[in-house]
Amino acid sequence: MALGVADYVVFGIMLIMSASIGVYYRFTGGKQKTTQEYMLGDKNQSVLPVAFSLMASFITAISMFGLSSEMYTRGTQFSVIIVAYIIATPIIGYVYLPVFFKLGNLSLYEYLELRFGRLTRVTTSLAFSIQMLFYMAIVLYVPALTLEAVTGLPQSASIVLVGLVCVFYSTMGGIKAVIITDLLQALLMYASVIAVVGVAWYETGGLSEILEISNRYGRINFGNFNIDPTVRHSWFSILIGGCFTQISLYAVNQTQIQRFLTMKDYKTAVTALWCSLPLVLVISLITSLSGLAMFSKYYNCDPIKSGRISSSDQLMPLYVLDTMGSIPGLTGLFIAGIFSSAMSSVSPILNSLAAITMEDYIKPFKKQEISDKKRVYLMKILVLVYGSVCIILSFLAKYMGSVLQTALTIFGVIGGPVLAVFTLGILLPYINQKGALTGLIVGLIFSFIIGFGGPKPPVENLPSYTNSCTIFNNSASSTQLPSSYYKGALHEDGYVYLYRISYLYYIVLGFLVTFVVAMIVSAIFRGKKRDHNPDLFTPCVANRLKRRDKGYEQS
Repeated sequence: MALGVADYVVFGIMLIMSASIGVYYRFTGGKQKTTQEYMLGDKNQSVLPVAFSLMASFITAISMFGLSSEMYTRGTQFSVIIVAYIIATPIIGYVYLPVFFKLGNLSLYEYLELRFGRLTRVTTSLAFSIQMLFYMAIVLYVPALTLEAVTGLPQSASIVLVGLVCVFYSTMGGIKAVIITDLLQALLMYASVIAVVGVAWYETGGLSEILEISNRYGRINFGNFNIDPTVRHSWFSILIGGCFTQISLYAVNQTQIQRFLTMKDYKTAVTALWCSLPLVLVISLITSLSGLAMFSKYYNCDPIKSGRISSSDQLMPLYVLDTMGSIPGLTGLFIAGIFSSAMSSVSPILNSLAAITMEDYIKPFKKQEISDKKRVYLMKILVLVYGSVCIILSFLAKYMGSVLQTALTIFGVIGGPVLAVFTLGILLPYINQKGALTGLIVGLIFSFIIGFGGPKPPVENLPSYTNSCTIFNNSASSTQLPSSYYKGALHEDGYVYLYRISYLYYIVLGFLVTFVVAMIVSAIFRGKKRDHNPDLFTPCVANRLKRRDKGYEQS
């Protein structure tokens, strides 16, 4: 279906407003001439915009399409991940954040040099950079691909246009522009998903009817308490894996830590973290409900089986066109929300990649001190460079096929070992450089093996039906459906046990391998006892070190 003029107008207004915010912050305040302003927003940003920015950084079209299609095809079990978010938040705020906020380093990975040496810092920083470059490319590519398949909106045009606007306001306005545009884009994300639920509410006859249809066909399923690690989604895999993932994204990720550092003090940063929690919970719940809302429309004529679309990720755009296509501007609002989710993820990553490139790869190897004015200039150039690489990778993604899934897996498997190294650093004073670096390398190798190795069982979907379908696209349904849509296509006994383990445990296993190896190697190569700076440890450990040092002085 073609988009109308009103749809393009709404989409265009969103792009213009985002670009205008960058221009505004370029010519107001300190005009982005210092590192303090350009990368840290003068450390005086308000709680609410930062809270929205924290939420929006990792809520993308991948999340919106993926979570809604998960509810549609496999039921509500995964939505209990919101409990993991609640559990993880105090751990982030009171275990990890005090350390990094007190040090106040622009690069999060500078902490690892202070604790475990430069090689550990550079290795971890490079892993983050590679992870984020692939992630940004996919964040731009997925909505463009999906919307082209359903609406005909040119994929190349949307990638270039959205990518350039994103690079423009990030370069011009620095982190201030990024945070305020995140606020605008987050509101558009909410509006687009609420519109989906609202239309279903009206058409179906209310929330109770949506839930009744979903329950009748087995989509309401919260009761999987199976402890078997090969079960894809259970309370145990979701809570444990979800908690580790949330901590890795918010506590030891440059993109999020840089946002916390824009606050005036630690107390305000923690307030922003707690304010972001309900924002994440609400968008997750509404997106989950949107999946059930779509099922209430298509439960008797599945658009995948009938060949209207080739992937469950295209369900939400198809639903919007089917239900809102005749209302001028509503489809444009949805598209604006989807691309806003991409921009609100790409822009802060561009900003953070520029920061760590300057701090981790350029500054340490310069013999002379770089002036602040030159640093800002170089970081603006870096934003442009990384933005260009992101756009190019987005175009190349369509030729790489399975690399898309590979890149998404990288996003998960790197998180466990990196989280483990930071956790070892802030909790265990006896862990040394040899232990941390060995653990990190072994953990990354193990994680890549489990993430990319050997064939894995196909994902099984709940039954879907075509009883009321009048038209079938047989060629589409027969040639484009992935094997994962055919329930029971392969028996799980044909797969190595390691590769049958739920993907939610990858980050946990990577964490544990890194943690254990680091402890063993550090115990073997203990070396001479070092006097540790208490500021490098979480508050409870720092207090214990201070009491010990005080006892030595008195004795």
